[in-house]
Amino acid sequence: MNPIEGKNVVVTGGGSGIGLGIAQSLASAGAKVVIAGRNEDKLKKAAESFDENPPLVKACDVADRTDARQLFEWANEQIGEIDIVVNSAGVNIAKRRMEVLDPSDFDKLIAVNCTGFFNVLHAVLPSMRQRKDGIVFNVSSIAGKRALPLAGAAYAASKFAATALGTEIGAEEAGNGIRITNVYPGEVNTPLLDDRPEPVPDEKKAQMVHPEDIGAMVVAIAQLPKHVVVPEIIVKPLYQEFL
Repeated sequence: MNPIEGKNVVVTGGGSGIGLGIAQSLASAGAKVVIAGRNEDKLKKAAESFDENPPLVKACDVADRTDARQLFEWANEQIGEIDIVVNSAGVNIAKRRMEVLDPSDFDKLIAVNCTGFFNVLHAVLPSMRQRKDGIVFNVSSIAGKRALPLAGAAYAASKFAATALGTEIGAEEAGNGIRITNVYPGEVNTPLLDDRPEPVPDEKKAQMVHPEDIGAMVVAIAQLPKHVVVPEIIVKPLYQEFL
């Protein structure tokens, strides 16, 4: 029996990049998937890329607590109570160094990358607690374990905070049968690269991790028995150091 078949899934940041790759992998494994993000047109276009089992789409800004709550209320009505949540909504900026970092950009990254994750968990955990079951994948970053100039101060701070939320809340909720996995990607070929201070050559993009690689990993973890949790996992290109 496929443990993912028929499971109800919400993927935030599902319109592109890592979120889309994970959503496609879970749908291919038989899950009923909702992809959420701020741009509804982008989500609809992403939904057309699914080879099978196309997702439902819902516009949502996870940085808005009301929006996040309404996303899960809507998803519960459409597909049923949520079994798996993938927190993949994330942003970065081009002007990352402290000497050029705009305070409003710092606030934006904290609001989306950290507070957004809190809002998602706050909305979905009550039903998971009641059922004593649920899986959460928190897509953090290597920059959420090692603060790197390439990522920038605001991004690293926001991802360290998201890492802490996933780790601490995972420990709190273990007794309720809820499993939280922090995922730490290294360099991944996604549209987020467009926000790099310098353009990334195509030949380097080809050597990076691809969203479907992370999708395959998420499916494998989600298929583990309920008494097993993978608290964190690092996935990076072969060339990238992690010291």
